[in-house]
Amino acid sequence: MATYHGNVTPQGVTSQGNVTSLTQSGSAASAPVIRTIGFSDLHRALQLGWEDFKAVPSHAIILCIIYPVLGLVLARAVHGYSVLPLLFPLAAGFALLGPFAALGLYEMSRRRERGEEATASDALEVLRSPSFGAMLGLGALLLALFVTWVATAQAIYITAFGYEGATGVTDFATRVLTTPQGWWLIVVGCGVGFIFALVALCVSVVSFPLMLDRHASAGEAMVASLRAVARNPVPMATWGLIVAVLLVAGSLPAFLGLAIVIPLLGHATWHLYRETIEPELNPQPLPPRAHRVHKPAADFPANLFPWRRRDDA
Repeated sequence: MATYHGNVTPQGVTSQGNVTSLTQSGSAASAPVIRTIGFSDLHRALQLGWEDFKAVPSHAIILCIIYPVLGLVLARAVHGYSVLPLLFPLAAGFALLGPFAALGLYEMSRRRERGEEATASDALEVLRSPSFGAMLGLGALLLALFVTWVATAQAIYITAFGYEGATGVTDFATRVLTTPQGWWLIVVGCGVGFIFALVALCVSVVSFPLMLDRHASAGEAMVASLRAVARNPVPMATWGLIVAVLLVAGSLPAFLGLAIVIPLLGHATWHLYRETIEPELNPQPLPPRAHRVHKPAADFPANLFPWRRRDDA
């Protein structure tokens, strides 16, 4: 089983046990070293994620309460506007955005790992991360993937049943479960959805924790995730299946179960990152934050044109 002690990465060429590394000369940062993990590491990640959730359950639920609320509102809106076929694609598609939405949970797990107190306000510290811009960039990519998935799911439904909408839940269920077109819809929809989920898993399984922990760029983080999946295809596929099963289970009781499932998976993803990525031996110091000059409101709009103020002086 993989172990870790802090945030460190070796600088030389090593090949010890199940760890391989790439060498960077001089002061250049080395690429993350990918471990070979097993099913026991997945279990450990879930176990540690559950411990984090139990330690700060109220904070985690506050951070994630938007999911069940959004699910209930979504179900009502979909039912009211007779676009019921989009309910499942929308609910399932939220899993594509989960890695980005769980940023605050990663921060809480990181603080607890270091023996620090984790509070809801600490979760917001992720907004001050030097790599937050990179996180937004990758989050935008996942959002684009989500929008593309919903549009694709709608196109698949129209191909099967045309533009006529379902008149209600019973009519929709009858169409999908008792007709050849419905069975085709289930098979094709699940197959295409699997491809979207696979893409999201490959580019984000350890990307956001890596950006938070080592302040990597979005490109570096995605490459590390791809390498992690390539080195551990079976455990990563199993992890994706675990995520899918837990999300479905949490969605069944009117989406309310997601208030537990989402924070559990968020915390567990941080620990999966720790199990998968070899710690850094020589972590790079954080760049100093730029000093913000407080400009009084009385100077507006002159403070929008600083060169004019220097000329006047």
